[in-house]
Amino acid sequence: MAAAPLYCVCRQPYDVSRFMIECDICKDWFHGSCVQVEEHHAVDIDVYHCPKCDVVHGPSLMKRRNNGHRHDYTEPDDGSKPVQAGTSVFVKELQNRTFASGEEIMMQMKGEHVSTRYLEKHGFSYPIVVTEMEGLGLKLPVPTFSVKDVEQYVGGNKVIDVIDVARQADSKMKLSEFIKYYTNPHRPKVLNLISLEFSDSKMSKLVEVPDVAQKMSWVENYWPDDSFFPKPFVQKYCLMGVKDSYTDFHIDFGGTSVWYHVLWGEKIFYLIKPSPVNLALYEAWSSSPNQSEVFFGDKVEKCYKCVVPQGTTLLIPTGWIHAVLTSQDCMAFGGNFLHNLNIGMQLRCYEMERRLKTPDLFKFPYFEAICWYVAKNLLETLKELREDNCPPPTYLVEGVKALISALRTWLKREVTEPTSEVPDHIRPNHLIKELTKEIRYLEEEPVSGSKPVKSQGIGCAVASGSNACPATRATLERLCQARQARRAARRLREQQRQVPKMPSNLDILERHTREVLRRLEVGPLEEVNVMVHVRGKLNKVSTASAAAESLEDNHLRLMLVNGRIIRERPTSPSTEEAIQGMLSMAGLLCSSKPEKVASSQESWWSSSSQGSPLEQREEATHRLQGDKSPMDSQGNSSEAWDNRGPPSPLGRSHGGSPEADYQYCDPSMSPPLHPSKRQAPNPPPISNQATKGKRPKKGMATAKQRLGKILKLNRHNRVFV
Repeated sequence: MAAAPLYCVCRQPYDVSRFMIECDICKDWFHGSCVQVEEHHAVDIDVYHCPKCDVVHGPSLMKRRNNGHRHDYTEPDDGSKPVQAGTSVFVKELQNRTFASGEEIMMQMKGEHVSTRYLEKHGFSYPIVVTEMEGLGLKLPVPTFSVKDVEQYVGGNKVIDVIDVARQADSKMKLSEFIKYYTNPHRPKVLNLISLEFSDSKMSKLVEVPDVAQKMSWVENYWPDDSFFPKPFVQKYCLMGVKDSYTDFHIDFGGTSVWYHVLWGEKIFYLIKPSPVNLALYEAWSSSPNQSEVFFGDKVEKCYKCVVPQGTTLLIPTGWIHAVLTSQDCMAFGGNFLHNLNIGMQLRCYEMERRLKTPDLFKFPYFEAICWYVAKNLLETLKELREDNCPPPTYLVEGVKALISALRTWLKREVTEPTSEVPDHIRPNHLIKELTKEIRYLEEEPVSGSKPVKSQGIGCAVASGSNACPATRATLERLCQARQARRAARRLREQQRQVPKMPSNLDILERHTREVLRRLEVGPLEEVNVMVHVRGKLNKVSTASAAAESLEDNHLRLMLVNGRIIRERPTSPSTEEAIQGMLSMAGLLCSSKPEKVASSQESWWSSSSQGSPLEQREEATHRLQGDKSPMDSQGNSSEAWDNRGPPSPLGRSHGGSPEADYQYCDPSMSPPLHPSKRQAPNPPPISNQATKGKRPKKGMATAKQRLGKILKLNRHNRVFV
């Protein structure tokens, strides 16, 4: 292969992750870090000279600034073009504008009053300002915490995205470079850092999000630890902006709600209510070609101004359109979270992002995946509330309806856009069907009048009249405790249903085959560990034959085939004898007399050593997969197992007590042998002619052929429960 071309003074190949600049003289490319040119400075260079050409042709030539109101400051200032957002002229005009006071919409609350209980009862539709932090659960560094402290905790080599405010364009740089810029008294341009997520750094221990954001967060409550998708981290951001930094109007990704706390400095928020009209205007404005030339606050009926000084916390609900101006150097902390209170609005914002073709970098990570997780958990919640005879809150019912509609749309979209975020362990169509059934049940329940409708408390819907749920704290706590007790009882019942049933003879044979195959694959050291573990087991007496006697009157037996519970007609005596013979040959059924036990334990090892491990593996695989028949595609009843008892064994003892004739011998009690010390396997027959008219050797084809014959005979005698 041809060698990769080398660039720069370091003579390294091209690296897509590193910024490079081309010399206009020698046409060679250079890493910005090697020639001391930062990415955000490169846009100001008109003609670049590398260090070698600089000696001959002089320093690089910079662009000439002709205006202060356009993103491209080289355009002539003839007054023909409007002011663009973020420029110095724009910021001055914004500071001179008049707006409606934020006090008209802001809710002033103490930290101890901002709780999930309060928001579930009164809703979360308007911004909340908290000036008294006690009880909010928010933990932050001391107010003297500086930008250099951030560099120390996070690491100066971390690559970050910064915004060039005058151009409203982002660029990458190391955190150490930004801190150097921030602490420099002379700043040639305005840079703003708003996307430093530090959950994976040492600084994470210094910050704890508000309790209300932690308890309501979808990610914290519903994201499973074993998820195939990486967990989204959007709860801890550090925002460092210099004076006159500006972020234009936007809705936070995925319609997330936001919490902000100004550690030092000051920020000004321009807030617009997410009414249907305003959202439609916002989408049209966002997709317009002259978006930066139009101040969105002028297009709506009212835009509210809210000043957030040092030590103040602001919570912004779902979907609120807002812009932010940093009126003085500022450090703030914030985070985003999805929740159950405004599911419909969150989904509406996400679909708007898709229509606007927002890049994935600026969208909530794995938004659709977390919606599937939430749907699964909300289904369990609705079922529990129905069992408790307590209607769910209205916001939850409306949210589930919106979620069902969105999930259906995403499933249909997968046909043309195969970018599925459906988790592997979730059955999407079944989940949607079950959620729809729960909603239908809730809608039909008031009509039937069979159950009283409670008013909204914890987990209860809003209703008028005198059927109000008690609102006292003690009563609410008792209701929660009772619900937890019922939930624990329900889980206990489910666990009891999953208790393993009495194994049949075929189950014992299959267990024996798996054990043999496993032992053939383990090494000497692993076998020693297995032997030590096995010696702690006790031999168990098989009661399979006794269970068969209890079902003798039914003339039907239960059997598990391909994960389905079926009934089976009684087998013929010859079939039963064949099964018993196979189990005896494998050492799984033996006489209860002492002199017989030792010999049968020895026999299963001798028989298991006959035949190659590959044949035994193929036999076990064939038995586990099974042969599918037209009957297997039909439905099955999970209640048959619970109501009819354990499966009846295929073989029965004739005469005498079943327990007295046979005893179950745990194959793992026999001493394991290393493969090198076992008897050599018998060679397979060369051809069918070589074995024609002869009985195959014991332990090779006999068990496999006889078991296959038995399964074929029984397949024609099965009927569904």
